[in-house]
Amino acid sequence: MPPSVVDRDSARQGFSWASAGSELDGLPGGAGLNIAHEAVDRHANGTGAGRIALRWLGRDGTRRDFSYAELRDLSNRFANALRALGVAPGDRVVSLLGRVPELHIAALGTWKLGAVFCPLFSAFGPEPVKTRMEKSGARVLVTTATLYQRKVAASRAALPALEHVILLGDAEDTSAGTPVLNWPQLLAAASPAFTIPPTDPETPALIHFTSGTTGMPKGALHVHAAVLAHHVTGRVALDLRAGDIFWCTADPGWVTGISYGVIAPLSNGVTCLLDEADFDARRWYQLLAAERVTVWYTAPTAIRMLMKAGPELAREYDLTALRFLASVGEPLNPEAVVWSQEVYGRCFHDNWWQTETGGIMIANLAAMEVRPGSMGRPLPGIEAAIVRRTADGGAEELTAPDTVGELALRPSWPSMFRAYWGEPERYAKCFAGGYYLTGDLARRDVDGYYWFVGRADDVIKTMGHLIGPFEVESILLEHPAVAEAAVIGKPDPVAGELVKAFVSLKGDRLPDDLLRRELLGFARTRLGAVVAPKEITFLPSIPRTRSGKIMRRLLKARELGLPEGDTSTLEEPAH
Repeated sequence: MPPSVVDRDSARQGFSWASAGSELDGLPGGAGLNIAHEAVDRHANGTGAGRIALRWLGRDGTRRDFSYAELRDLSNRFANALRALGVAPGDRVVSLLGRVPELHIAALGTWKLGAVFCPLFSAFGPEPVKTRMEKSGARVLVTTATLYQRKVAASRAALPALEHVILLGDAEDTSAGTPVLNWPQLLAAASPAFTIPPTDPETPALIHFTSGTTGMPKGALHVHAAVLAHHVTGRVALDLRAGDIFWCTADPGWVTGISYGVIAPLSNGVTCLLDEADFDARRWYQLLAAERVTVWYTAPTAIRMLMKAGPELAREYDLTALRFLASVGEPLNPEAVVWSQEVYGRCFHDNWWQTETGGIMIANLAAMEVRPGSMGRPLPGIEAAIVRRTADGGAEELTAPDTVGELALRPSWPSMFRAYWGEPERYAKCFAGGYYLTGDLARRDVDGYYWFVGRADDVIKTMGHLIGPFEVESILLEHPAVAEAAVIGKPDPVAGELVKAFVSLKGDRLPDDLLRRELLGFARTRLGAVVAPKEITFLPSIPRTRSGKIMRRLLKARELGLPEGDTSTLEEPAH
């Protein structure tokens, strides 16, 4: 079967978001556009009613299927329950949950009512949870009794907007006089019939929190119109089609887990897998084989962990159902692309987007030549450019091939964020000269492929040369002793900055001076004297955000003895 998009250039010609809107139904009677209707109800009300929408695999071996009709009815019950509690359109409903189906139901029901859904990562500590709930002004929290007691109860007095806490399971109220509600009882008492009210496409639907390099987390606001971008990019960039078994491994506490774990696949009528358990290479291969996964969307960190587990493990399982593999979260190293082709017979297709863009902007499509290390080319409906900021606050496009500048996008796509919640000045700083300025440095080659260089504040300037840490990290990862690598610029009185690398090793290698000299020589040979690191420090693991991005600013702060700033998204060290 050919890919959904056979020729990218032809697909871009004549594309418009207005015409793409015909792929969605809209609410009955022209009453607007609602994410939940497009994701679930339009299938459940037609021939897709009995199709499996969500397959949940519990960490204890529990397995539960939800048809599109069941998701419709359960989310209707939650919408009715919220309405009975006095929740109004525009109120914020926060989830603090792991990979459980109740999160999907809560999100869909919130959107049906016209309230704003705000997912939080369940592994956050009490302080980041409190900060984000304060900033969102959350009126409702959906969580478990354990998570509530560990991460919210002590802060309840500091959250005056929070009126309702809904706990999963049959836990008793242990909140010292503060009322909580029981999810099963709440849904059982609510009707499975609900009519979605008229929904303007610009109605707020989602707040996703994202940490910047400095300052407190910011809440990117998205609207119901975003569902069109999710639907189209799911079809175009991930090659989704009805009948697919799709596994997005991202946690639904993050933007990828909502955009491409919930909205995009459901709107395209596929069966989504949701695995409650943490990463385990053998379990993942068992799942891919047993469930006959056809499209797999995962992160470079996970891919490198699978590489570390070795090709022999992968070859124990029948992975022939896999049709398309994609990567998200951080740039995918070229070595991983080559490895996946050798081991799976198909390569991972990298793509690029941000919390602020809401959906995939640049990608390696199924029918495109994949250039390992490249993020690909802009999707239909996306106009990208390489620019430099000008002294007058504008932006000037850089048209020469392979010129490094800031990646910028013309604001036109439906999933573009509409605000930073409560921070209009911070939002305004993201735009200049008719562009949304992403803060990512990149280059565009002569054939229009985009290559990630680094964050604007991660790029190293040494002896007049701009060096992207990703390029250096990719080479270090090709050495057989290296499991992970991160690169920063270290101040130097002569060169301006020196390239310094932090490396974690594979289990059988010792972090000694002999290996350090070997790695320095290896990098110098591959990268040249200017680009190669001058120093290497061995670490047990490289600090990352929970979505897999290297926290280079944290490494730099520690190296220079500076304040570490917001570390709420720091990944727990592996044990």
